[in-house]
Amino acid sequence: MSQEGYDKLVAELKHLELVERPKASAAIAEARDKGDLSENSEYDAAKEAQAHLEDKINRMKREIAEAKIVDLSRLSADCVQIMSKVEMTNLANNAKMCYTIVSESEANLKEGKIAITTPIAQGLLNKKAGDEVEIKIPRGTIRLRIDKISLA
Repeated sequence: MSQEGYDKLVAELKHLELVERPKASAAIAEARDKGDLSENSEYDAAKEAQAHLEDKINRMKREIAEAKIVDLSRLSADCVQIMSKVEMTNLANNAKMCYTIVSESEANLKEGKIAITTPIAQGLLNKKAGDEVEIKIPRGTIRLRIDKISLA
């Protein structure tokens, strides 16, 4: 994971713990004050929302504890690896594409960041500029030519 991705994750966790958790507790207290808990759907909904929040917080804590920060200075642009920005051409229609290969938690297709676990990223790993690859994707097979590799 990149340092930037790690920092975002830590900031989001802090927000959940310091802002969202107190909101969830307040919602439960407010619903509890409305009377009979056996027929109080607001209370049930607030408790369920709190359980989802706590689950998310625990998953994020685990992800942060297991995170390994990628040292960009130790990477090379000779071949595709995590944190590589890959410019390529779809050989079927000559469409240009550019993706940065990142950890699963940092993946964001709108930003052109794909998870290292995706079929396209897996098909590109360890390939060099100029290589042509065939990658099986859910819709069939795609043929790509790697035009340029740089570090994100």
